[in-house]
Amino acid sequence: MYRYIVLEIRRTLRDGFFLIFGTGMPVMMYLIFTNIGGSDGADGWKTMSMVGMAAYGALGSAMSIGTGVASDKSIGWLQQLRVTPLSPAQAVVGRAISGSVTVLPTILTVLLAGGLLNGVRLDAWQWAVLVLLLWLGALPFTLLGLGNGYRLTPQGTGVANMTCLMGFAVVGGLWFPLELLPEWLRSVGRFTPANRFADLGWATTDGHAPGAGTIAVLGAWLLLFGTYAVISYRRSARTV
Repeated sequence: MYRYIVLEIRRTLRDGFFLIFGTGMPVMMYLIFTNIGGSDGADGWKTMSMVGMAAYGALGSAMSIGTGVASDKSIGWLQQLRVTPLSPAQAVVGRAISGSVTVLPTILTVLLAGGLLNGVRLDAWQWAVLVLLLWLGALPFTLLGLGNGYRLTPQGTGVANMTCLMGFAVVGGLWFPLELLPEWLRSVGRFTPANRFADLGWATTDGHAPGAGTIAVLGAWLLLFGTYAVISYRRSARTV
């Protein structure tokens, strides 16, 4: 599986356009959201938005791996992969690990924009923990994207991923606080994986560890999306 992970990392890093677009868009949105109309007295909002937009960018980069998987399926790469000793679980985990490489640059660029351009100030340990938790916390979304890629066509995967991304961003409070949503939607939002994912970062910037509820909800989504990815991989054997 180690060789498979290295191979997929090399393939991912060859796509320079994806890395530039995937990191540039969240940074641009973050700077627009936090500086339009002036920025006086908005330090708290800049920090909160920085975490939310880093989570949004990481979520988008993680799920976009599925589009590449769908393309691999269409050109017969998955057929070649099936003749290797890799089990379905190993193939999914290996692809998820290699896909996490694209998540880290997105997180780093948004946080750098927050610190260097928006004047966000955190302790050194907070910056380090913030990067680590957002990087690891993106894994459920990588698995969701992979599940879509194994199950759908490249076009269908793109539509499904974009729909999930927009829905998670709005209902999960990544673009603006949940308090601005109706009460019933707020209740739903607190149990979305995106909101709990961003809460990893919000807890860190507030100076404390994420709550047990956040870890439990993310763990449940990780199990659900992981199961979906493995089942989709197995099912793709009948469609490639």
